[in-house]
Amino acid sequence: MPGCVGVLALQGAFREHIASLERLRVPTREVRGLKDMDGVDALVIPGGESTTMGKLLTDWEMLGPVRARIEAGMPVYGSCAGLILLCREIENSSQPRLGVLDAVVRRNAFGRQVDSFETMLDLPVLARPGEDNPPFPAVFIRAPVIVGVGPQVEVLAEVDGQAVAVRQGHVLATSFHPELTADSRLHRYFLEMCA
Repeated sequence: MPGCVGVLALQGAFREHIASLERLRVPTREVRGLKDMDGVDALVIPGGESTTMGKLLTDWEMLGPVRARIEAGMPVYGSCAGLILLCREIENSSQPRLGVLDAVVRRNAFGRQVDSFETMLDLPVLARPGEDNPPFPAVFIRAPVIVGVGPQVEVLAEVDGQAVAVRQGHVLATSFHPELTADSRLHRYFLEMCA
């Protein structure tokens, strides 16, 4: 279990991720600058607006240092916009990104805000011995999809044949927002990855 999980708090649904982690009794810290990364063992990058977050990471000289920490092995989880920032390539975009996940992402793949939806996903990686593993409630808001992955990337869940949850070693990413549900299994899985 990590000693402290940082949640990137430049923009987006960072408060909801903090609440999800605190329900699991994990110390958290809002990360708004490089000084906030001191003592952080893992990082969550929330949903929001990926272009805004990428610009702020660049303007505040955080992009390179955060990338270096992840490349050195710090566990990271990105949801929705966080997934976009983690990917190596963003279709039709040169926006700033961390590029630590060997995947190609398509932004807003399910449509506009009015096309947002919820569905129940089968996520076998969330299973624990002796416990039921019901489908996971996934909230998709202007969600991206992963349209290509490298050989080290494991696809954890799909919707209509499109990857919406992936893992590459210590990097976890989802197109959906688990922080907007009461189900803490995905955050728990991330914390177990950190151990």
